[in-house]
Amino acid sequence: MAGQWSRRRDAVVIGGGLAGLACALDLSRAGLLVELYEAGDEVGGRMRTDRRDGFVLDRGFQVFNTAYPQVKRRLPLRELRLRPFTPGVLAHTPSGVARITDPTRRPREAGSLLPGRVLGARDLAALAALTARDMLAPPALLKRGGDRSTADALAGSGLSAKAVDELLRPFLAGVFLEKELETSARFFHLVWRSMARGTLCLPAQGIGSVPRLLAGRLPAGTVRLESPVAAVTDDGVLLRDGTERPAEVVVVATDAVTASGLLPGLPVPPGRTVTTYYHAAETPPLREPTLMVDSTLAVLNTCVLTEVTTTYAPPGTALVSTSVLGGDPPGAETAVRRRLAELYGTDTAPWQLVATYTVEQALPAMRPPWPTSRSTRFTKGRYVCGDHRATGSVQGALASGSRAAREVLADLRGS
Repeated sequence: MAGQWSRRRDAVVIGGGLAGLACALDLSRAGLLVELYEAGDEVGGRMRTDRRDGFVLDRGFQVFNTAYPQVKRRLPLRELRLRPFTPGVLAHTPSGVARITDPTRRPREAGSLLPGRVLGARDLAALAALTARDMLAPPALLKRGGDRSTADALAGSGLSAKAVDELLRPFLAGVFLEKELETSARFFHLVWRSMARGTLCLPAQGIGSVPRLLAGRLPAGTVRLESPVAAVTDDGVLLRDGTERPAEVVVVATDAVTASGLLPGLPVPPGRTVTTYYHAAETPPLREPTLMVDSTLAVLNTCVLTEVTTTYAPPGTALVSTSVLGGDPPGAETAVRRRLAELYGTDTAPWQLVATYTVEQALPAMRPPWPTSRSTRFTKGRYVCGDHRATGSVQGALASGSRAAREVLADLRGS
């Protein structure tokens, strides 16, 4: 082992999230000797899953979209044992509960979309045209041209203010983690496309199964857990325990704030914070695997995870996930529980709080104009990747890591 550590590394990757794992995989497959240093006790970054008292608890509510190109290229989806959500949402609006569904996948529920039942004829036509365009257009076309906010894009598509405020804003607030819909329309169109073309799922053993599957494809010994990096040096990296690791190439694949500490001068976009509450109930308050959104935005979304996959809780127990914008101030969980009683039409007083997760910097604030990809080069031999360098999504993180590997290899070949 001492002899191995004395050798100069071809590349060091800092961070075991999706971007770092993708970069390390591509560099390893290209023949480089790679070491990946992860501060935590497991890979995944923000994509982690805890197991507690028979519950499978993702660190914040997350879904997995099968349509992402990087996902299709990198992951054998069968190994994740994916379980799908209903292709649609239940929306609590001032006029009552509305079911928005994809009639091409659920023909028997197409009647819920008849004009006047949820949306007027003009809104239905505008939404259908928007979806068809995004679904059929090449991604490159959606990325080109000027950018604007999602709110402006939706208004320009012909949708009424009522349709946006009561249906689309509540749903998209949970996607963007902001309620003003100030997020880049470029990103919105790409996300809308992926939702129309793919299936939203949960891995049977939690969202952390995704990074674990990627890490399992790396050469043995590549990943070094519980190895925080204190600094990027001229010669490589300095670990927090004082150990120096020389490397010609260093790729910083952490969250934006950590990356800026390791690479002074790196611009850091503002981040979005979200809190997820997990409650256990004796009976499921909704007997279907459907996401529910709230037009009041008291909660972003809620769902009964055990209706998606029974593996998330002990037998005979329902696990309810509910997310809200921001942190977890005193009294917040009580207010959430009160709103859940109204949304589900049931008494939530007996529910047990299983866990609370507040995730800061959960997503970058992607205000327009937002480039969907940018170079990972920082200085000679030093690179940075992550969703903050692309888009706040699984696709964005994987694509940024892949781009970092391409730029590293191009620079090494040219040197």
